[in-house]
Amino acid sequence: MRIGLIAMSGVRVRNPELAALGVSLPQFVSRGRVIASLPSLGLLTVAGLTPREHEVLYLEFAELPPADQELERFDLVGISSFTAQIDEAYALADRYRAIGVPVALGGLHVSLLPEEAARHADAIVVNGAEGAWPRLLQDFQAGRMQPRYEGLRARVFEEPNYVLPRFELLRGRPYNRLTVQTSRGCPLDCEFCAASLRITSSFQQKPVDKVVAEIRAAREVTSQPFFELADDNTFISKKWGKELLRALRPLGIRWFTETDISVADDEELLELLAESGCAQVLIGLESPDAGSLASLDPHNWKQRRCDDYLRAIERIQSRGVSVNGCFILGLDNHGPDIFEKVRDFVARAGLIEVQVTVQTPFPGTPLHARLKREGRLLPEPYWDRCTLFDVTYEPLHMSRAELEAGMRWLFSELYNEREFLQRKRRYMELVKQRI
Repeated sequence: MRIGLIAMSGVRVRNPELAALGVSLPQFVSRGRVIASLPSLGLLTVAGLTPREHEVLYLEFAELPPADQELERFDLVGISSFTAQIDEAYALADRYRAIGVPVALGGLHVSLLPEEAARHADAIVVNGAEGAWPRLLQDFQAGRMQPRYEGLRARVFEEPNYVLPRFELLRGRPYNRLTVQTSRGCPLDCEFCAASLRITSSFQQKPVDKVVAEIRAAREVTSQPFFELADDNTFISKKWGKELLRALRPLGIRWFTETDISVADDEELLELLAESGCAQVLIGLESPDAGSLASLDPHNWKQRRCDDYLRAIERIQSRGVSVNGCFILGLDNHGPDIFEKVRDFVARAGLIEVQVTVQTPFPGTPLHARLKREGRLLPEPYWDRCTLFDVTYEPLHMSRAELEAGMRWLFSELYNEREFLQRKRRYMELVKQRI
C-alpha cells in the first residue's frame, strides 16, 4: 500500500491585536516558529509501526491546502494534529474521504473527543498508536477496518510494543530541532495539563539504551541537530535521570527539555545536566504568587515549592543551563496586578527566556470539566482558539478584556531587545561567578 501520514502543525494566534504585536516581538515569534517546525514524533512512530512492505510518505501542512489544489493520492491516509488546528485536520480528512481515500485520525485531541473525531474519519485511533496501528493495517488490507482502535496505555516502551521512530523520513528537510521522547505522562497531574498523561495509565520512562539509539538514528538524517526531548517532565526520577545524562554525555549533543523545579534539588544531577550538553530546561513556574497556585495540582506541590523558585533558578543557571520560565496568566486567583508581578519576578530571577501563556481549558482536562460546570467557558467548540494565547473562558477576578490587554502589555515588557539583553548579561555574570 501507499500510505500518507500527515501532520497539521501550524501555530497561529487568533487574537488580532496579539498577532499584530507578535510582528515586533522576535523572541515570541521565534519560539512559535520553533514549535511549528518540530516534526511529528507521533507520526514518525506510526511509520515505525508500519511494515516495510508498504510505502510511507510523511507530509506536513501548516494550513489547509487551497480548495482548488489537488491532493496527493494514497491508499490510506493517517492525520494527526493539535487541538488548535483540529478543525483544519477534520476538513482535510473530509476532502480525502470525498475523493475516495480512507482516513484514520489519531492524536491527543482525537483520544479525548473520539465521538467528534469519528464524524470525520473511517477509523480513529485513541490513546497511543502502539497496539492499535498494526491491527488497523491488517484489518484494512483484509477489507474489515473497524471504526475505532484502542492503543496501549501501558508498557509502550517494552518489547514487542516499542518501535524506533522512522527518522529517515525527515532526511533533507530543514529542521533546526529534532524530537526524541524519553517518557510519557507526569505524576503531578496539574489541572490544566493536556499532555500525554491523559492517554497513558501511569508515568512511563523509556530504557536509556533506547533513547541513545534514537538519538544516534536521528543524528544521521541531519547535520548538527539540536534535540528537544518530547517529554512532559523528564527528571521526575532523579536516579533514572542521572543514568540518562551519563549516557548522553559522550554523544556531544546540545539539547532542551521540560521538567519541574525539583531538578535544582540534586547537586549531582545539575552537574550532569551541564556536562551532557543541556542548553536549557523549560520549567512550569505558572505564577510568582504562591496563593494563586492553590489547587493547581492534587497535592499543592507547586504551591509548596513557590517560595524556592528564585534560589532554584539561580542554582540551575549558574551551571550554564538556562531556564525558560513558563507562566500562566488568568488563574482563578489572578487579578489585574498579576502582570506586573510576573514582569518583576522575571527581572529578579534573571530568566533569559520566558514563555507566557493564558490559561487554556483544553478538552479532556480537569480544568475544562470544572469551568464547564461553573458555566465559564465560551460557547464550544472553540478549538481554533486553544493556542495558549487566546482567552476561551471568563476569568474570576478580571474581565476577558483586562486579561487580554494585560497579556499584550506584559509581552511588550518582556519580549523586547533591551530587556532580553539585560537578562542575558545577568545570566552570563552568574555563570562567570560559578566558573
